[in-house]
Amino acid sequence: MPIRWRRTIAILAAGLVLGLAWNAWSGRGIALAGNAFIREGDVAEEIEVGEARARLDRGALFLDARPIDFYKMSHVPAALPLPEDDFDRSFRALEDRLRTHFDIIVYCSGYGCEASHIVARRLAEKKIHAAILNEGWPAWTDAGYPVKEGPQP
Repeated sequence: MPIRWRRTIAILAAGLVLGLAWNAWSGRGIALAGNAFIREGDVAEEIEVGEARARLDRGALFLDARPIDFYKMSHVPAALPLPEDDFDRSFRALEDRLRTHFDIIVYCSGYGCEASHIVARRLAEKKIHAAILNEGWPAWTDAGYPVKEGPQP
């Protein structure tokens, strides 16, 4: 019995279409677009790397949400460390500066890193708005923008 390729492809295509339709209209489907780490109701602004660079040139304050050892290896020039895993202590040290800046951008390790979203959410709870650099550190380095090494901003 020979395989009928057209019929097989038609059945697979129909199954795919019906599956996607069910996912979209059932109310219980999986989100297929957007960032999986943004919870429903999050209002954090996500910006692309070009916009982030332009804001840096205009004096924006960058916060590095990665662990402190990653920050020490390299970071965005003038960025301050605000690691998600040590948020409370780091926030107390930076609070005065954060409350006087109105253009704050948070980044993390990108490609699945949730730390920048957590830090931005925690800042929002303290009434401090921060934008999130979409795809974080890899987006910055892939764009060829400057980096700084060492523990100093």
